[in-house]
Amino acid sequence: MNNDQEATAALLTALEDLSSPVGSRVMVAPPFVHLAQSVAHLKDSTLTVAAQNMHAAASGAYTGEVAGSMLKSIGVHTVILGHSERRTYFAETNELLAEKVNSALDQGFEVIFCFGEQLQERQEGKHFEVVEEQLRKALFAQGEEQWDKIILAYEPVWAIGTGETASPEQAQEMHHFIRNLLQEQYGDSVAENTSILYGGSVKPDNAKEIFSKPDVDGGLIGGASLKAADFKAIVNAL
Repeated sequence: MNNDQEATAALLTALEDLSSPVGSRVMVAPPFVHLAQSVAHLKDSTLTVAAQNMHAAASGAYTGEVAGSMLKSIGVHTVILGHSERRTYFAETNELLAEKVNSALDQGFEVIFCFGEQLQERQEGKHFEVVEEQLRKALFAQGEEQWDKIILAYEPVWAIGTGETASPEQAQEMHHFIRNLLQEQYGDSVAENTSILYGGSVKPDNAKEIFSKPDVDGGLIGGASLKAADFKAIVNAL
């Protein structure tokens, strides 16, 4: 929940000449009120626009919510679901997120699905258990054919704005665990072809080391994406 219309335009202008590294994609995910503006601004850019959330229902009496058809009507076809802040501040459960994922995929959206453990869960050694439960309950009912539209984004909540730092080795350890889960559930093709992003305080000075890990396919960038120079540096670290 950052940037007014003018600040959004300035940031997009600074980013519009950003070229995606070979084999990579770059997306921006502004607030709902700036989505149409962003799609229009970036129409001649290689960057694509994603929404930060959507409702599971197609329409109805859900004041303040946004339906998938509304997003598609302005040219948005990718949506982030399950972000740690949605889980923490808006009580989004694995069950609710399963409904949202089903709705999004049924409507042809690409889904960036976020998940990750809290600090206490990490300290108690439950981080693998928590992540597995989040994936199984929200995603593993999907058929193999749906996984070409699913991107995973691991967010160690304890490493976001807490003063704690996840090491590149910890990121790799979890990403390797996730890829093994996919292999066990769906086989080699899904495991190898599903992108697993890392979202835990990625910055220009640590991006290259994090992205160098074999199971880290990219980043879900938070605060650093609000500064064009920092975001460009992170993208160029891929």
